[in-house]
Amino acid sequence: MLRPWAALWITAVLLCMAGAQYSSDQCSWRGSGLSHESHRRDVEQVYLRCSQGSLEWLYPTGAIIINLRPNTEPPSGHMAGLHVCIKPHPLSQGSHVFLENNGDLRMLLAEKDQAQGTVTCFSLAEGALFVESVPQADISRRITAFQYELVPSQGPGAHMYPYLHPGLVTCKPCSDEEVLMAVCTSDFAGSGIFRGVGSKNRSPAAVTLSRLFRQKSRVFVRGGARKRGWGGRINVPSQCIGHPGGDEYLLTGSVHFGEAWLGCAPRYKDFLRLYVRAQRAGTNPCEIDTNGEISSG
Repeated sequence: MLRPWAALWITAVLLCMAGAQYSSDQCSWRGSGLSHESHRRDVEQVYLRCSQGSLEWLYPTGAIIINLRPNTEPPSGHMAGLHVCIKPHPLSQGSHVFLENNGDLRMLLAEKDQAQGTVTCFSLAEGALFVESVPQADISRRITAFQYELVPSQGPGAHMYPYLHPGLVTCKPCSDEEVLMAVCTSDFAGSGIFRGVGSKNRSPAAVTLSRLFRQKSRVFVRGGARKRGWGGRINVPSQCIGHPGGDEYLLTGSVHFGEAWLGCAPRYKDFLRLYVRAQRAGTNPCEIDTNGEISSG
């Protein structure tokens, strides 16, 4: 017969184990299929309200529906402009990933395709993610895992992100208004030159920046003995790259899944003329100081 304190201790441990089957916050979710092993037909609803996060489903059984929304509700009509991009972990397995809309399913990622780690995007207005386990005799060592981001399909340089517009990436220059807005709102902005060009269609290009106006993630690091300048890599479609060591460019863009992607990138001398002209007219959305930093205008 168990002593009272022992019974209480065992009960507490069991409660903790049950609670540990599923854990989530507003951005990420982690769960285990073992919690509904006896209910394989069950569909778990998961709600995430964040611009980026991750999902990890251990020992998948049954299915889960992932309902994604931004943490702040966009203005009316702007929801259709948001896309969801997912990137599976190279070791992800055990499930197929579908897009679900009113009971209709469209395959996004088959289990066999997830090892490639390829980014897949779809419009948020198209529906929710439906993740269905693949029947297995042994579910051990099966983990479905991927990262997600909510990405606007419009805005400065958005046309350069190839996963939003498969096969439609062009090198069309940004308008004057887009360039000025890109300096103020992009994940990174600076001026520099291309040092090396990759051989593939979307290989990262090595760049050296002489000025760094802003960066949300540390994709560029200081280099050289005197710590002058910043180095890093930017993903650029091969047809859009400048000649290595040539003209200096304004380099702006976005960071997706830890990688920098080029957005608006006019020649820096052309940007300076545009910036001075807008400053005189009082239409600059932000100001750049001589130290290469940005302040709101």
